[in-house]
Amino acid sequence: MQSVSETSDSPVSNEGKRMGHPMHWITVFIAMMCLLISNGMVITGITAFDSAMLTEFSDWSRGDLKMRGLITLALTGLLAPFVGILIDKIGVKFLVMVGAVVLSACFYAYGNIRDISDLYLIHAAFSIVLLACGLNVAVILVSNWFVKLRGTAIGIAVVGTSLGGAVLAPLFGSWMADDMTWREGMQLAALIPSALFLLALFLLRNRPTDIGLKPFGFSGEAHAPEADLSQHGLTYKEAIKTRSFWSIAFIAMFTFYTIMGFQANLVLHLMDLGFTLQSAAAGLSVLFVPALIGKFLFGLVADKITGKRVLYTNLLLMLTGLIGMLFADKDNVLIAIGLIGFMWGGFYTLLQLNAVNNFGLKASGKLLGTITVLDAFGGGLGIYATGAIYDAYGSYQNAFMIFCVLVALSVILISQVKKHV
Repeated sequence: MQSVSETSDSPVSNEGKRMGHPMHWITVFIAMMCLLISNGMVITGITAFDSAMLTEFSDWSRGDLKMRGLITLALTGLLAPFVGILIDKIGVKFLVMVGAVVLSACFYAYGNIRDISDLYLIHAAFSIVLLACGLNVAVILVSNWFVKLRGTAIGIAVVGTSLGGAVLAPLFGSWMADDMTWREGMQLAALIPSALFLLALFLLRNRPTDIGLKPFGFSGEAHAPEADLSQHGLTYKEAIKTRSFWSIAFIAMFTFYTIMGFQANLVLHLMDLGFTLQSAAAGLSVLFVPALIGKFLFGLVADKITGKRVLYTNLLLMLTGLIGMLFADKDNVLIAIGLIGFMWGGFYTLLQLNAVNNFGLKASGKLLGTITVLDAFGGGLGIYATGAIYDAYGSYQNAFMIFCVLVALSVILISQVKKHV
């Protein structure tokens, strides 16, 4: 998709001579850490404990366990518009600090669960984490600090979602390989969010104008009204009347169903193919390391190349990898997983960038919150339905076929996405 428009009446400059103030890139790093810790712990890393939990709670099916993801993401979607209003009104610093505290408390409580109702209650609370220091917060935060190189900055930030899976799942798996119980592992992991809390407390600022700086690539004065990028773009009512908005929303829903269902069941699928628990958990790295590379590289590409060709390429090759999963065995499954990860990573960056660039930042919190209603529901349904399909058929083949259909539909919807600012 196109990068930020830079016309003669725009408040942005056409060229940047320097790489900006260190705070610009510190902010990107904090946004990346938000996603590494929140998504990495709530969505991806936690799957390393699945096998041990199913062993202890032998009366739970995979569908029962994966219902937790639907609860988390459905509540995330339902509450996202309200949190979007908070983002627009009070900024992100306070929200990130709250999210870190809730995440730590939830992981400590996780180690004490006694039945499935305890599990579901904790996963309901996880929705607060994803809303307070998850994707929408990270994208809006970075977008307020950058005009030039916004694609690159968002690409670096969203690397955190993949880095969380690449780092935390193998870490948690190694803990259990060293004879730590899953309960002990959960409670040890409760210390991790403290790093995010401290970063937010001492370093995070909502926007550059708060400390007398201006967005990177902005040509005017730091104290000029135009320096506050949150005031530029379409209103909420204007944006939701466009075909582009709803196309982006349904693309997000379909692709999030696919990737969330895929990653949440990947460890169990790899164990079905004959991998050990530790190697299956490490197999998540084969998904997430290429994804984080893709997010960064395609963020760079978004600042250089306009048009939709890159988006089409991302999804078509991701579809190729998903088709490969229908036929892959233990010897070649990692090739298909790596391709899916790399192409999803690139698409993920471009989707977030378009959600901001196509409509501006004026109502970004409410717009991304509305999109989250659909993508969170899709992601949660993907996690649960994929596990339930396994329970019904004894394999993931039918689930993989659904993934293929949804990604194919997303390819068609790309044609309806256009830039409006």
